[in-house]
Amino acid sequence: MHAGTERLLGHYLENIEPAVPLTALWAHGSLAAGDYQEGRSDLDLIAVLDSPATMDHWRRIKAVHRRLRLPLAERLHCSYMSRLELDDLTAEHITWAHQHIFRRPVTAVTRRELHDGARVLHGPSPAGLLPPVSDEELLHHVRSDLRDFWLVRAQDRRRWLQDIWVDLGMVTVARATVTLREGRLISKLEALDVLAGMGAPETVVADVRARRYGTPAPVLSRFRRGRLTRAFVRSAIRRALD
Repeated sequence: MHAGTERLLGHYLENIEPAVPLTALWAHGSLAAGDYQEGRSDLDLIAVLDSPATMDHWRRIKAVHRRLRLPLAERLHCSYMSRLELDDLTAEHITWAHQHIFRRPVTAVTRRELHDGARVLHGPSPAGLLPPVSDEELLHHVRSDLRDFWLVRAQDRRRWLQDIWVDLGMVTVARATVTLREGRLISKLEALDVLAGMGAPETVVADVRARRYGTPAPVLSRFRRGRLTRAFVRSAIRRALD
């Protein structure tokens, strides 16, 4: 039981329900997969609205998130999907993440996570509302994400000096590789175990594990860590796309 997390989720639901035409609220990612680490993991949520969001709803959503003053509030991210757009993989939905509001699609990976085992916080389950994602749609998204996003970002040396890029890059290529090979999704914890079999630098994997699970951290300069991570991410993506 994560008392701080449960308190935040309850407070958020109490405030967002009267602010928008809320049909359902689901958690996915670590919180639903059993790999959640309070204070380290993000809280990834999907809200389904009964009608398309208006500019007034946009302002209310932003106000609700900005008023969340509880610990961990900065880690609470949510995309707001209209019921009329649930079957459109390209639709961009109002999203609050990293203290900003913007629009982005809810990906095939997220949709598959929701069907595989969402935590229902309000309303019906995804099975009753959200159209399923085909294997073809899932694999197409994973390949496109590796090729068009991660491989491009791996060309920029500076971003790989940051913890978040190292962590996400290592975990993402491991998860994507398993999905492309086996057609299934794995947790971040499983991804760290998979990395060893992919030839990932042991010191970088230990570095990522230390931040997420509080294990002993290796002594590794940011420059060397960035260089090792970039080289591995690029080679792993190319192997996965072959």
